[in-house]
Amino acid sequence: VAVFSHLAHRVLLFLFVASVSRETSRIALPERSGDVWHGFIPGLAAGAIYGFRVHGPWRPERGHRFNPAKLLLDPWGREVVTPAGGFHWGDPHHAADAEHPQHPDGRDNARFAFKSRVVADGPVADGPVPAFAHPRHPREAVVIYELHVRGFTMTLPGLPEALRGTYAGLAHPAAIAHLKRLGVTTLSLLPVHQSLSEPRLVQAGMLNYWGYNTLSFFAPEPRYAATPQVREEFRAMVRALHAAGIEVILDVVFNHTAESDEHGPTLSWRGLDNRSWYRHTHDRPERYVNDTGCGNTLDLRQPRVLQFVMDSLRWWVSEMHVDGFRFDLATVLARGDHGFDPHAPLFRAIAQDPVRAGARRIAEPWDRGPGGYRLGGFPAGWLEWNDRFRDTMRRWWLRGHVARGEFAQRLSGSAGLFHRSHRLPADTLNYVVSHDGFTLRDLVTWEHRRNHANGESNRDGHASNHGCNFGVEGEDAPPAVHALRARVRRAMLATLLLAQGTPMLAAGDEIGHTQRGNNSPYCQDNETTWIDWSRGDARLCAFVARVAGQGGGPPPQGRTGGHRPP
Repeated sequence: VAVFSHLAHRVLLFLFVASVSRETSRIALPERSGDVWHGFIPGLAAGAIYGFRVHGPWRPERGHRFNPAKLLLDPWGREVVTPAGGFHWGDPHHAADAEHPQHPDGRDNARFAFKSRVVADGPVADGPVPAFAHPRHPREAVVIYELHVRGFTMTLPGLPEALRGTYAGLAHPAAIAHLKRLGVTTLSLLPVHQSLSEPRLVQAGMLNYWGYNTLSFFAPEPRYAATPQVREEFRAMVRALHAAGIEVILDVVFNHTAESDEHGPTLSWRGLDNRSWYRHTHDRPERYVNDTGCGNTLDLRQPRVLQFVMDSLRWWVSEMHVDGFRFDLATVLARGDHGFDPHAPLFRAIAQDPVRAGARRIAEPWDRGPGGYRLGGFPAGWLEWNDRFRDTMRRWWLRGHVARGEFAQRLSGSAGLFHRSHRLPADTLNYVVSHDGFTLRDLVTWEHRRNHANGESNRDGHASNHGCNFGVEGEDAPPAVHALRARVRRAMLATLLLAQGTPMLAAGDEIGHTQRGNNSPYCQDNETTWIDWSRGDARLCAFVARVAGQGGGPPPQGRTGGHRPP
């Protein structure tokens, strides 16, 4: 057993019986090597359930929030055990007293806390380890398809009911046939690290559907598993996709954790060593730097935090066999003491790592901090989400509010943004639509967002989308308007697929998926985000496949719906 804490005075391991509510033993880790507390526990085998309690200073005004009354998850743990009856938000999960925040809360939360389970890396099934034949497409041939595991498979025709919304569903021949029909080489999966929904969403009866609120960086999200063998099902999905020649990339969120701001719960990192794991403001150390907009920011200046990120990346490549990563708010990960550093330790660590260096790496090249927009500033070999391509193509086709020179720059690889660091045209990841914003159909149907169902008074989501409704707001429009909208969608899709760079399609755009004007459905696990294959536009799907060079063919559906041009 080993865990990192720089400022702790004492670290204890607590073991629990299978019911996870009753403690069986507590063991003080006897050794400390530098900042790593460790010990050998004879007979501690796979299946053991455990958590940590950490003693140290309680000085919130200085950023020290040790509270041994709170049981902590192992950051490196491979599996999370949910408390009996499910996890429920409440004051016992907070280290500070609710009425007197300068004092620790002394209530023991072990009965209600998440715990870790010891697992053995590698497949656990009897027999030989199945071979993984990793596909490797040349960069100039890559076509990325961004999808949500649950949203893509919930209503997909041909899937057994038990596989809907699951990794196994994505591995099913019906799903793979559609991806192959489109010429997709690479899937970019929205977060599959186990995540936790924020209290506000839980109270409103919703959840964090997108998953950008990580609880464990080593555990696959169990909600997307059809069986209790979550890791094995995930591996089987990757194996099936690889056999079809399709790469798998994970959207990873190493910029923040589910512990939120200084008023949030103590689940793991905060209780292990708050000052080491998170970035704090210089003038008020009790407060977090919030370059993420999510309450906290992991501090990759700390060697052990950087090691933690690298360990996670390496594990997903070596044990789960994924082919790369899309780094959410990637500018955060390269911030030094004086802002973004193009030679940041993370970049150097990845470049030299024999396991990780060969995997694809994609940056979302911005964050919410000062100087956070860094498009074109990442090292060679990194792909970057190019929102300049997105906005230019939207303005050109929908509004006509862009110069021809700007359009030509985006169409020919955005060299003005990338040439300074000798980047290749393939380094620009071109997209017109992603998970975050209007779908392509909604972009030509609505000019104003319709996000009231999210419970934020329609204030969330982008206010400026460069959309155009062509004279009629919404779906109730004359046939001529629908025909014009359909032609414009084809023009935008063709521009995306034929431009220099690496194209990324958003799942469902090829069949006319609509979110009914919601441009930020991060909390909508329902028909808003589930692709409605029954109403898919077969002609549009065939057009996308033809432009991508695959010859076309119908999408997986029983009938064709929606409005189509003559």
